[in-house]
Amino acid sequence: MSHRILVVEDRDDLRTILVATLRRFCGYETIEAANGAEAIEKAVAEKPDLILMDLDLPDISGIDAAKAVKGNPNTAHIPIVAQTAWSSRQWKGKVLGIGMVDYLEKPVSMELMKATIEKFILP
Repeated sequence: MSHRILVVEDRDDLRTILVATLRRFCGYETIEAANGAEAIEKAVAEKPDLILMDLDLPDISGIDAAKAVKGNPNTAHIPIVAQTAWSSRQWKGKVLGIGMVDYLEKPVSMELMKATIEKFILP
């Protein structure tokens, strides 16, 4: 059985590329969300093996969406990896402090993305 990853990215073009790459080259099943509310809803309904969470989302931030996922006993176990263009130690510390498991700065190479995913779920 293939592992399922919830990809949370508001930019359609970036989400399409990431989803296609994760499916075709890494063999993962993907679930898509374009905003924070949708991410929370899909995390609860689908219970993915891992969430790749953009931080800059149009409705609520990825940080607030991650807090909601981590605060729900049914989804608290799901590892969340931040993927963002926000570059600073402050943001990295903040996301790790709320329970996200890693922080990737965009642009992210596919090799680094895959290695990061594999740290938290078996390939």
